Amino acid sequence: MSIVENRKATHDYFIEDRYEAGLVLEGWEVKAIRAGHVQLKESYVIVRDGEIWIINMHISPLPTASTHIHPNATRTRKLLLKAEEISKLIGKVEQRGYTMVPLNLHYKKGRIKLDFGLGRGKKLHDKRDTARDKDWEREKERVMKHDTRNKAKD
Repeated sequence: MSIVENRKATHDYFIEDRYEAGLVLEGWEVKAIRAGHVQLKESYVIVRDGEIWIINMHISPLPTASTHIHPNATRTRKLLLKAEEISKLIGKVEQRGYTMVPLNLHYKKGRIKLDFGLGRGKKLHDKRDTARDKDWEREKERVMKHDTRNKAKD
């Protein structure tokens, strides 16, 4: 079950590989995510000291957050992956020039997981091509739907 999706990621990047990772979260963050107070739009994933981190994932604290905790909405959060996956990712990011982009935050067996992808940035002409293809698919569906309605009347 998806909590939030980063639609801008597929607009700005060609996603080649997808990975799923757990997150290290505090209690107030879990409650806020369950309430839907999370945003992935401006976030990105980096490698630091042999570990994978997500930066700028915005989790708005609930007004009922504890009084003795001072929540930081955009703190850096650690992603949990196996060591062999981390080493594979480090190799691809540093040698081949991929970017790690958060795609989706979802539940899996009661836990909150993050899907992120290895992607290459799109150039402006690539974005235009994608938009043109999407428009053509939409137009084709509309024509086919209209065409099948007319045949049903005949």
